[in-house]
Amino acid sequence: MSERDQDRDEQVGYDVHAVEAKWLPVWERLDPFRADDASPREKRYALTMFPYPSGDLHMGHAEVTALHDVIARYWWLRGYEVLNPMGWDSFGLPAENAAIRNNEHPATYTYANIETQAASFKRYAVAFDWSRRLHTSDPEYYRWTQWLFLKFRERGLAYRKDSPVNWCPNDQTVLANEQVVDGRCERCGAEVTKRELNQWYFKITEYAQELLDDLDALAPTWPDRVVTAQRNWIGRSEGAHVTFTVRTESGDRDLEVYTTRPDTLYGATFMVVAADAPLAAELVTEAQRPAYEAYLAETRKASDIDRLSTDRPKTGVDLGVTAINPVNGEEIAVWASDYVLADYGTGAIMAVPAHDQRDLDFAKAMGLPVRRVVDTGEPNPEETYQATTGDGVYVNSGPLDGLTDKVAGIRTIIERLESEGRGSGAVNFRLRDWLLSRQRYWGCPIPVIHCETCGEVAVPEDQLPVELPELRGADLKPKGVSPLAAAEDWVNVDCPQCGGPAKRDSDTMDTFVDSSWYFLRYCSPHDDTQAFDPEQVNAWMPCDIYVGGVEHAVLHLLYARFFTKVLADMGLLDFREPFAAQLNQGVVINQGKKMSKSLGNGVNLGAQLEEFGVDAVRLTLVFAGPPEDNIDWADVSPAGSLRFLQRAWRLSGDVTSTPGVSAEKGDVALRRVTHRTVHDAAELVESKRFNVMVARVMELVNATRKAIDSGCGPADPAVREAAEAVAVLLSLVAPYTAEEMWDRLGHEPSVARTTWPVVDETLLVEDSVTAVVQVKGKVRARLEVSPDISEADLEAAALADDAVQRALDGATVRKVIVRAPKLVNIVV
Repeated sequence: MSERDQDRDEQVGYDVHAVEAKWLPVWERLDPFRADDASPREKRYALTMFPYPSGDLHMGHAEVTALHDVIARYWWLRGYEVLNPMGWDSFGLPAENAAIRNNEHPATYTYANIETQAASFKRYAVAFDWSRRLHTSDPEYYRWTQWLFLKFRERGLAYRKDSPVNWCPNDQTVLANEQVVDGRCERCGAEVTKRELNQWYFKITEYAQELLDDLDALAPTWPDRVVTAQRNWIGRSEGAHVTFTVRTESGDRDLEVYTTRPDTLYGATFMVVAADAPLAAELVTEAQRPAYEAYLAETRKASDIDRLSTDRPKTGVDLGVTAINPVNGEEIAVWASDYVLADYGTGAIMAVPAHDQRDLDFAKAMGLPVRRVVDTGEPNPEETYQATTGDGVYVNSGPLDGLTDKVAGIRTIIERLESEGRGSGAVNFRLRDWLLSRQRYWGCPIPVIHCETCGEVAVPEDQLPVELPELRGADLKPKGVSPLAAAEDWVNVDCPQCGGPAKRDSDTMDTFVDSSWYFLRYCSPHDDTQAFDPEQVNAWMPCDIYVGGVEHAVLHLLYARFFTKVLADMGLLDFREPFAAQLNQGVVINQGKKMSKSLGNGVNLGAQLEEFGVDAVRLTLVFAGPPEDNIDWADVSPAGSLRFLQRAWRLSGDVTSTPGVSAEKGDVALRRVTHRTVHDAAELVESKRFNVMVARVMELVNATRKAIDSGCGPADPAVREAAEAVAVLLSLVAPYTAEEMWDRLGHEPSVARTTWPVVDETLLVEDSVTAVVQVKGKVRARLEVSPDISEADLEAAALADDAVQRALDGATVRKVIVRAPKLVNIVV
C-alpha cells in the first residue's frame, strides 16, 4: 500500500472528535489524577501558574499546560504520587472594568469565565486534580488572605504610611513599583503619575538580604534571566551613610545620604534633593518657595522612568540653603531636581559631577562647580563635561592623594567618618516595601477598622471573612477613592474595642497578595479551620516544578518567596523557598510578531482544536522547539502532527499478538529501537528537552512500521512491545490518541496510570556502529565496526578500505585524525 493510500485510510478510520467524545467522560468517571495525601508513594508537586479568568483559553494557556502536562504525566508513570492542582486568580481589575461597562456584578463575569475555562481545560485533557479547585474571590479563600494579613500586621510586617505613590489615572488606583513598566501601568498601559497618599505596605525589605542570598541555591534550577531579574530588583549595594550639616532658616540640621563611593566625597560640590520628597519642602527658604512649588507641580507630571533617563535635559531649583561637606568643611549649595527619586534612601544625594554623568549634566546646566578626584588617565571632566567612572589615582582628595586602591580609599574615608561621628559603613537595597492598597472594589477587603478613639483596630478573627458588599456596575466607577467608601451600610461599623462609631478600611488588597500563597492552600483546599494544614504542606512542598511565564520574574515570584519566608518564621512551614525548580515557556507568535487584532495575525485556539483536534495542537506546541523558545504558528504544522498521530494510531490496530505476551523472542532490531527510545525519552523529559523526546517517538513509529512492512509481521511480540511503548510515551503529549491506542491494544484505561516501560539494559549495548571515513573533507566510506574498536585498528581498517584507496589514488597521506569509533579524517 502506498503512503498516500495509508494516509487516506488513516484519515477515514481515525476521527479525532469521536475519540475525544469517547474518552472525556471515561476520564471524568475514573478521575485518574486525584492526589492521595495518604499514599505511601513518593510525592511530587507539579504547579502551573495561576490563570486569570479573562475569557476562554488562548494559545498561551495551550502552550504552558501542554508543556506542564508532560512533566506531571511523566511523574505519574514513574510511580510518584503527583499533586497537580488548578484554580483561578479571580479578583482583579479586568472583571471590575467589564462589570462597569455592562452594569453588572464582577462575580457574574468572573465565574462565567471560570466555568468556560474549566470546561476547556478538561477538553484539553490536562492532568489536573479537579478535587482541589479554588478561586481567590471565594469568601472561603479570602477569609484566610485576611487572616494572613492580620498575622503579618501582628509581626510589624503590614503597616500604613504617607508617601508619594504611583497612580494610574485610568484605573484610578495606586500601583506597586513592580507594576510600573517603562513608566506605564502594567495592567492597562496608561502613563503613571505620582500622588501623596496614606497606604498599606508589606515590609518586604525586612527580608531583602535573605531573598538575595537564597537565589544562589535556586540558580541551578531556575532560569538564569529570572534569577538575574530578581538580583537586579533587590539591588544590594555596599557603601556608607554620610551626614551633612544643612544650614536652614530655622537653624542647622543633619541630613544623611547614602553613597556607594564615599571615597569621592572630596568631589561632592553640591547636593540634590528629590523635588517631590517631603525633605525638599522642609528645607526650601521662603524666598525660594514659589519657584520650588512651581517646579514641584511640573515634576509630578513625569514618570520615574522619564526622570531617570540619562538623555533628558536636567532641570531644578535652588532651595536657598547650603550644606557642609564633612570631609573638607566646604559649604555647598542644595538644589531640588526631578532626576533624584523620593524613595531612594533619604531622597537626597551628594553630587560628585566629575564622576557621575547625570550629576555632571546638572552641574553644567546650573553652572555648578566640578572637581575631579580620581585621575583615570582620561581627559579631565572639568574641561570635557564627560564623566569618568573607572579606577585610577586619587587627586584633590586630601589624605587619599596618590592612592590607587579603591577598596583602601573607601575604607579610609569610612573609618574617618565613623571616628568623627559623621557617617558609617552601610548596605542599601533598591527593593522598596510592597505597596498593597488598591482603591478598587473587586479585591480582598483589608480587615482593619478605623476608630477615632482606638485608632487602627484589627477585625476579630471570628468575624472573618469581611465580605464585599453587593455593589453593581454603576456603583463601581473609579472616583479616586475606593467605591467601598461610599457603601455606608458596609463601611460604618461599631469599633470592636470600644463599641463606638468607626469605619472599615475601604481599600482592597493587591491581587498579588492572593497569589502569594495559593500553592499552600492547594495542599488542603477544603480545610475551614485554617489557611492550610502545615502537615500536608510540609509533606508536599516545596513545589518540585513551577511552570509559567517569565513576565512574573519579579512580581509574583518575589512576593511568593517573601510570604513563604514569613510563614516559615511563624513556624508554619519547614521550608523557606516555595519553588524548587522553575520552567519558563516562550510565547506563541504568528508571522514573526506578537498576535494582535490590529495586525490581523491572531490564532484562535478553539478554531485550531476544531480543525485538528486537541492532540495535534498539543503535539505541535511541544514539538515546535525547546520550551523556553517562542513558537511562530506560521512555521509549524498541526496538520502534519495530525498525520503522525494517525500513523501511530494505525500501529495499534495492526498488532495481532495478545496482551502480556513476552517480547523476549521478538525481532531483536526492533526491540533495540524500542528500548533505546524509552531510555532516551526518560533522560529527555528529565532535562526538559520535550521536543527531542517527541522526535524519538516519531522515529520509533517509523521503525515499527518499517519492521511490519519488511516482514517482521504484526504477530511478532516485538511489534506489540513497540506499539505499547508508543502509546505510553504519546500519553505525555497526545492523551486521546494514546488512550485509544491502549484500548485497541487490549488494555484497560487509563494509559496515563500504567507504569513506565522497563528498559532491558542489554538491548542498549550496540553490536556495531557506523564509522564515517573522510578523504580531503569528503565522505568516501562507511564502515561497520565494534563500539570499542581502538583508534589504531580503526585507522588501519579505514586505510585498507577499497573506496578509500581509490579516493587516495596514490597521494601521500600527511595526517590521519581518528575519533573512535565514529570518525576517521584523512588529510593528503
